[in-house]
Amino acid sequence: MKQTMGISTSDFQFLRELVYKHSAVVLHADKTYLAELYLQPIAESAGFATIADLVNYLKTQPFSSLHSQVIESLVTNETSFFRDYHPFEALKKYVLPELIDKKAIERSLNIWCAACSHGQEPYSIAMLIKEHFPILANWSVKIIASDFSSKVLARARQGRYNQLEIQRGLPKNLRDRYFQQLDRDWQIHEEILQMVEFRQINLIQSWPYFPKSDAIFLRNVLIYFDIPTKKALLKKIKQQLSPDGYLFLGNAETTINLDASFKRVQFDKAICYRLNN
Repeated sequence: MKQTMGISTSDFQFLRELVYKHSAVVLHADKTYLAELYLQPIAESAGFATIADLVNYLKTQPFSSLHSQVIESLVTNETSFFRDYHPFEALKKYVLPELIDKKAIERSLNIWCAACSHGQEPYSIAMLIKEHFPILANWSVKIIASDFSSKVLARARQGRYNQLEIQRGLPKNLRDRYFQQLDRDWQIHEEILQMVEFRQINLIQSWPYFPKSDAIFLRNVLIYFDIPTKKALLKKIKQQLSPDGYLFLGNAETTINLDASFKRVQFDKAICYRLNN
């Protein structure tokens, strides 16, 4: 018989420390119900009678793929196409036209979507470029999308979404133009898939080399970190951002009081950040 006892305070504290150590995400103390919801299927799949048995195993064993699976299940992967709308309007109306003008000689553009989850954000950017910037067809355009979770990256690379995901933020004309319906799901076209390069990158660990970014989307990521981690991450971000580049954060995020190297820029209802050169 399935046992669904709640998580003890000590077990949940262990899970919080495990998640923080490997992702720097601060799992709040009132989220035990989420842990119970997400860990019960993992416990059953791994052959444990209860979540407590699973946690006891994790406590006594070296770090493994099961530890990674537990961490990934507890870290939020919320996203949608053209999420919050205004940053994409700013990208279309102001940021990309400016960058295209400044980089007309080298004809290259690098965009990084950090913590891309299931890929809706980088694919949104790819569709926006395809729709509104035919001039970039002859440029070297690199859209790098990263996440620390191998599970969500595997889904992102597929570019296949269910009806609910498609209905969240994706205009019908773009759905019809860039997706093919497969049973109850929608598959994004190969031309858009090929525009995005997915990489596994843990933001709090060392990063592999890739070209400096003209635009970095680090949206709704800082909210999960404590202040020291936010400062450390922004210090690394400013090394990765081109001198003329733009940093996009989430609506509830800011660099103010965290890193004085950035200045706030507002385009209509969108707020982004540039380096103080």
